[in-house]
Amino acid sequence: MAFINYVTQIQIDFGAIQLLKQECERVGIHKPLIITDQGVKAAGVLQKALDALEGVKVTVFDQTPSNPTEAAVRAASAVYKANGCDGLIAVGGGSSIDCAKCASIAVSHEGPLKNFATIEGGSLKITDRVAPIIAVPTTSGTGSEVARGAILIVDDGRKLGFHSWFIVPKAAICDPELTFGLPPMLTAATGMDAIAHCMETFMAAAFNPPADGIGLDGLQRAWAHIERATKNGQDKEARMHLMSASMQGAMAFQKGLGCVHSLSHSLGGVNPRLHHGTLNAMFLPAVVQFNASAESMQKENRLNRMAQVMGLSSGSDIPQAIQEMNARLGLPSGLQAMGVTESLFDAVIHGAMADHCHKTNPRIATPEDYREMLTTSM
Repeated sequence: MAFINYVTQIQIDFGAIQLLKQECERVGIHKPLIITDQGVKAAGVLQKALDALEGVKVTVFDQTPSNPTEAAVRAASAVYKANGCDGLIAVGGGSSIDCAKCASIAVSHEGPLKNFATIEGGSLKITDRVAPIIAVPTTSGTGSEVARGAILIVDDGRKLGFHSWFIVPKAAICDPELTFGLPPMLTAATGMDAIAHCMETFMAAAFNPPADGIGLDGLQRAWAHIERATKNGQDKEARMHLMSASMQGAMAFQKGLGCVHSLSHSLGGVNPRLHHGTLNAMFLPAVVQFNASAESMQKENRLNRMAQVMGLSSGSDIPQAIQEMNARLGLPSGLQAMGVTESLFDAVIHGAMADHCHKTNPRIATPEDYREMLTTSM
């Protein structure tokens, strides 16, 4: 049975950050904890959020790591409780937003966070006691500002997903101006993350026509504008389309993702220094090729429908087009260029088989299939 749910109130426009105080009042947050990172702070974006919250008692946690960890969530939760906060504002990329989502669980639920992970059967343990969240994305990639999921490295080293409609942000403030200072390679990597979301959710077999339409439109916007945004970070039109595509990808992936993400989640857990969006870009060609023979893909003509919005003549052109796009954006040529070796394959395959995205791929992969995708992506 299909379940379709869109719950976040979204403000998207240049200058939308000025609505932050208004959104706090609407949501009922009076003593927010801002969760962010040092890069956002150094870029001056945190100060823009603080300026928009003039007159509000604000506490800041700015120690979110590039891949959020349970230790960081504990630290943020301690700051939240010590200052009597009543809600969270995530200012940053997917790492800060996911850190805030997991902190919203930690400040209101007892026990280690792994108890609430999806693959541990923890989704139903997350209740409406969670702290309310407002998300202010500063990258155009994860779309976590409108998604029900969060990814976190827990204390035992696994990179796990947490999913609940209760941790969806109450408000998303999508201000493309906040992405103007994003470096070219981060623009490219996060933009390819958005493209991966749009493509994977469109390929997933579940019945969800609204998600298909949103994902396909997001793919068209991101594919047409990622190079412009990467080459000229001040390109307002490109930045707007890329931010919309990021949001759309996450609105759509409630339908499910697939092997790109089961592999990147697993490899990112094995080596947390690897960037998630870059990994997605590396895996996309091999996974698209693997999915091509899936019954649902052929029945719905999904490869050719994606090719059409990408300006390609045939679905069979997609894997090479992605590789060429990666090259034009200056991304690595493959996993080997990122320092990945075959010695990691067994651990990555083990994690991918257990990942929550594994079962929603249109064609269920075996360990041998994953090994071939890894080899092809090297």
